[in-house]
Amino acid sequence: MKLLLTAVCSVFMLVTATTSHAADQNFPVNQIKIIVPFPAGGTTDILARFVAQYLGEKLGVSTIVENRPGASGTIGSEVVAKSPADGSVLLVTATHHVINPSLRKSLPYDTQKDFSPIAVVATAPNALVVTKDFPARTVGELIEMAKAQPGKLSFGSSGIGGANHLSGELFKQMAGINIEHIPYKGAAPAMNDLIGGHIPIMFDTLPTVLPAAEGGTIRVLAVTSAQRATSLPNAPTLDEAGVKGFEATAWFGMYMPQANGNPAYTKLVAAMKEILAAPATREKFATQGVEPGKLTGAEFAGFVDSEIKKWGAVVKTANVPQE
Repeated sequence: MKLLLTAVCSVFMLVTATTSHAADQNFPVNQIKIIVPFPAGGTTDILARFVAQYLGEKLGVSTIVENRPGASGTIGSEVVAKSPADGSVLLVTATHHVINPSLRKSLPYDTQKDFSPIAVVATAPNALVVTKDFPARTVGELIEMAKAQPGKLSFGSSGIGGANHLSGELFKQMAGINIEHIPYKGAAPAMNDLIGGHIPIMFDTLPTVLPAAEGGTIRVLAVTSAQRATSLPNAPTLDEAGVKGFEATAWFGMYMPQANGNPAYTKLVAAMKEILAAPATREKFATQGVEPGKLTGAEFAGFVDSEIKKWGAVVKTANVPQE
């Protein structure tokens, strides 16, 4: 009987501690709505729904995800920018967020002033890929070919102004070569034309690249991240391949309306730091070909500023037309 009473007391204390922990969170609102400014089913949407579940459990609130697609992510982003900064409305979006300021003549918000960056949710390197019969076997050989035939080679991407297109433009600028950009309406048709030999070169994200690379229908020359990709350990980075300092990853970030460091912001940053460090997060993200982000709070805010400046310079040098 004494043992039973001790066990019951132990369970009660555990439940009380757990409940108290949830109550201690004292989050200002009872529900969080995460807006994804792209259609349902894409990588951004999948990541947002995973994060929503864990964030709700961590803060003791209910969470929902709402898709507000359109205008390269600006429609949904505007909704968040004009929402209360009490933690009730968050944004999970892709690299478009830091590229749009230089691509669009005007935005209905100020990307740097109207948002408080919470965390890099995930990162995914792009890959430089070529047709299976492409003469160049290395990045160095590709650069030599391009310099010998300026303007004759071309590279495809999922569309003008996207991370894949601008990875290619940055490569051109840093390698000192001239290759023509061929935009497509999405990654799938571009990849189909690469496999079919209609375009020789392409930059694309690993989730799209891996199936074709494993099937032997294309070849990966390098990845665009600072470190080698876990899923492609034998592919060098562009930096290793001779384009020193090259780094251009696709990444996904979480933001809230400008909060000026209020309690909701502080709690969200702390919660996301724990979620992103959890093994379950890494396992789940691996199925999407991405890795958990490492930057939160002020570090992420600094990264956002540097990315806006970086891609603004690439867009200007490449003379990418504004929309």
